[in-house]
Amino acid sequence: VRGFTQDDAHIFCRPDQVEGEVLEVLNLAQFMMSSFGFDEYKLLLSTRPEKYAGTISMWEEATGSLKHVLEKLGLPYKVDPGEGVFYGPKIDIKLKDALGHVWQGPTIQVDFNLPQRFDVCYIGEDGLEHSAVMIHRTVLGSMERFLACLTEHYGGAFPVWLAPVQTTIIPIADRHVGYACKIEEDLKNKGIRVRVDDRSERMNLKIREAQMEKVPYMLIVGDKEMTSSSVSLRSRSGEDLGIETLAKVKSRIMSAIEAKS
Repeated sequence: VRGFTQDDAHIFCRPDQVEGEVLEVLNLAQFMMSSFGFDEYKLLLSTRPEKYAGTISMWEEATGSLKHVLEKLGLPYKVDPGEGVFYGPKIDIKLKDALGHVWQGPTIQVDFNLPQRFDVCYIGEDGLEHSAVMIHRTVLGSMERFLACLTEHYGGAFPVWLAPVQTTIIPIADRHVGYACKIEEDLKNKGIRVRVDDRSERMNLKIREAQMEKVPYMLIVGDKEMTSSSVSLRSRSGEDLGIETLAKVKSRIMSAIEAKS
């Protein structure tokens, strides 16, 4: 590994604000997991290790806040004794893909150490300086690892909204390329990721390769489709969905994208 990219963010707050901030982060994590189709996951609450920064009372208060948020949201969790990082307790979310493999997911960590080292303070209601608490949070974690997890989860057959190429247009002959390009421009104007396969190859080969690439939709155009301003629609499973008007095809694709299906 030469490096990786992480969607790490840091929240500075008062000790009594930890619970509210963690609640917001967990809601964000749940939104992310449901959006990407991860229905199975488990949560671990990691507690104070043998060597730690801060005081026992600080640890107990922070751990209690994390525990209370998990229970408030009705999320089942397991306590992982002594597995917190030295600077504070944490919540780890483990994602399970469609093959049953477990991946590291979102992480929420309370940090007592860095605010003290960098003298990060706030003025309390008593007019005095108090050391702030820092919350580390990642929602996706390592971007590279998350993409690997996502690819395994869907076996490469991403839902339409996630597919790198959502639609491939396959002209049957060279004379149909112009019509295919007009459709491409129309779909691109709707924000659909589309390409025209205008290679001088057999139509069946183009269809097979698009299926192997798991492109959600294939639009096949020939003389009949040009005459009727329509397309022959196929899914990546190979199902022939028949001839549809361009308006209906656009509506079908846009609906699938909006539904995250």
